[in-house]
Amino acid sequence: MIESTVAPFSFEEVALATRNRGMPLEALRYDITPTGLHYLLVHFDIPYIEPADWRLRVGGNVDHPQTLTLSEVMALPARTETVTMECAGNGRARMSPRSFSQPWLLEAVGTAEWTGTSLRNVLDAAGVRDDSIEIVFTGADHGAQEDVEHDYARSLPLAETARDDVLLAWEMNGRPLEPQHGAPLRLLVPGWYGMTSVKWLTRLDAVTRPFDGYQQSRAYRFQRDDDDPGEPLSRMRVRALMIPPGFPDFPERRRTLAAGTTILRGRAWCGTAPVAKVEVGIDGVWHDAELRPGAGRYAWSEWQLTWEATPGEHVLSCRGTDADGCTQPDVAPWNVQGMANNLVQEVVVSVTG
Repeated sequence: MIESTVAPFSFEEVALATRNRGMPLEALRYDITPTGLHYLLVHFDIPYIEPADWRLRVGGNVDHPQTLTLSEVMALPARTETVTMECAGNGRARMSPRSFSQPWLLEAVGTAEWTGTSLRNVLDAAGVRDDSIEIVFTGADHGAQEDVEHDYARSLPLAETARDDVLLAWEMNGRPLEPQHGAPLRLLVPGWYGMTSVKWLTRLDAVTRPFDGYQQSRAYRFQRDDDDPGEPLSRMRVRALMIPPGFPDFPERRRTLAAGTTILRGRAWCGTAPVAKVEVGIDGVWHDAELRPGAGRYAWSEWQLTWEATPGEHVLSCRGTDADGCTQPDVAPWNVQGMANNLVQEVVVSVTG
């Protein structure tokens, strides 16, 4: 068994889990995750923002500072991108010892259709100067972490901000953004872990030195130990997930399935390179699954495999491999913050005769 026994979750971790939510794995059936099933992580409080009063300030190292209303942003050329988004902490609770934070297992993911305008439309109008190296994105959510009080803010290298598919988004799945998803305007960076797509945007600032705010320099980093400054996270590692077959019991959610022909299905995605292969493990023996292309470069792909289920207990698993040859591991490489754990999923199924 890959899954390890972990210590009981603390009161604070349970409180985080009730504020945030994961996507139930049975929702992998949907090409586009319904908004109410899409994963959600909110660091501090959800800001209350009246769209009519909201402004986006564009400044820093630019020739033409801007202050834009929502109507002015929405008047810019619009485009829609289908994007799979995954939290960088997905899988944290499967590490041992685990980091104290939102206790994700496998469910911090979702795929949505996002509509907005290309970020570059706003930056080009502001005239970002040639000596700029990053754009800093600041949200309206405010709080403290490790006694550092701050607005949530992240930066992107200038080369990433020039991509047409990096959006200032005002719609999710054909409807205005809901408050918990960043209304009235959020950043969307396809291919990168979700911490990059800053919600409740209030400022864009061009800078000439690397941004060293808390969420950039101390959070979301690979650290071997507490003294290691770590490496920053960026793009999503390859991952495949399976829709648990059969039906569950309550509350343990052990799976039961009738013997016979069963179609195992799931999704796979990667932010660094296209998914090249998905394999399904049946009691430790790997089989190539049929892989179908997704709705876009950064949208998950569907996979399936036919299995003749025989009576008894079986261990099912799945793993993805990207076009660069990177495959999901059987053993999670541990890190202090419990980041980017793309450990192979396992599902134990009792097959009845």
